[in-house]
Amino acid sequence: MLYVIIAHFTITNVIRALQPITPHRKAQPMLVTVALAQMDIQFGLPSANMAQVRQVATTAAAQGATLLVLPELWSTGYDLQHAHTLADPPGTGMFADLAALAQEQQIAIAGSTLARRTDRPTNTATVYSADGCLLATYDKLHLFGLMHEDDYLAAGTALSVFDAPWGRSALAICYDLRFPELFRTYALRGAQLIIIPAEWPLPRLEHWRTLIRARAIENQCFVIGVNRVGTDPHNTFAGHSLIVDPWGEILVEGGTEPELLYATLDLSLTETIRTRMHVFADRRTDIYDLGTA
Repeated sequence: MLYVIIAHFTITNVIRALQPITPHRKAQPMLVTVALAQMDIQFGLPSANMAQVRQVATTAAAQGATLLVLPELWSTGYDLQHAHTLADPPGTGMFADLAALAQEQQIAIAGSTLARRTDRPTNTATVYSADGCLLATYDKLHLFGLMHEDDYLAAGTALSVFDAPWGRSALAICYDLRFPELFRTYALRGAQLIIIPAEWPLPRLEHWRTLIRARAIENQCFVIGVNRVGTDPHNTFAGHSLIVDPWGEILVEGGTEPELLYATLDLSLTETIRTRMHVFADRRTDIYDLGTA
C-alpha cells in the first residue's frame, strides 16, 4: 500500500504566535519528530497489518522521525467477535513484533492492540522505545457501546503517565477523548504530550477535530490523535489524524486516505504557556474538584 508523505511542520509559526506572552526565561527546547501512520486497517488480518506497519516504520525512520504513532487496534481492527482468538498475551505476538520492529528501525512506536487477559481481552496501548523496551502500557478505560466494546472487552483500571526521552507523556484511546476529567488528571500529573490512537467513524468527524483541539487548549499540552481510514463491515472511518499544540494550533492534519504525516514538536512550549497563563493554579478547587457529584 502506498503511503503519501503529507507534511513536515516545525514550531516556527507557533513560537511567532506566542511571542506576546513568551516568558523572560526561555525554556530549553525538548524536540521530538513524530510520524503519524494513518492506516487502512485490514479487518481481522494481523499479518497483513503488520506488513503495513513495517513499511511505515521503515519510511518514518528513514525520514528521521523519533516517534511513530499507529491507530487504535492497528493489527486487527474492530473484529471483536474474534477478540479472544486475535488477542496476544502482553509481551508476545504483535506486542513482541512491535518491540522488535522499534529496535530494528531505532524508532519509538505507539499504538493499541488486543491483549489477552484471564477473563476478557483489553484494548491495550503500548509505547516501545527505540531500543525495543516497553515505556508504557494502558488499557482503554471507557469502552464504546456503539461499537460493542463492552460486549467483548474488559475496561482498564489505571491511568498511564510516563517519562519518555522526549518528555512527560500520557496515553488515551479513542472514546476516552470524550472524558475531559481524564485529560485534566494527566495534565495535573505533568503530561506535556498525550497520545491517542483511534478508530473514529466518519459521521462524527467534527467531534474528533473539535475535541482534540479542546483537550490541547484546556490542558495546555500537545495532543496527538492518530485515526484510521477506510471501512470495516460496520463503519466508515474519518481519518484526519492530527497534532495540536498547547496553543490550539493544528500543526499537521491528514485527509481520508492512507498517509504518513510528520511534525517536529518542542515540548518546552507547554512550560512556556503554563508559566504565563496560570490555568491550573487559578482553578477553584475549594468550590469544585474532580470527582465531585
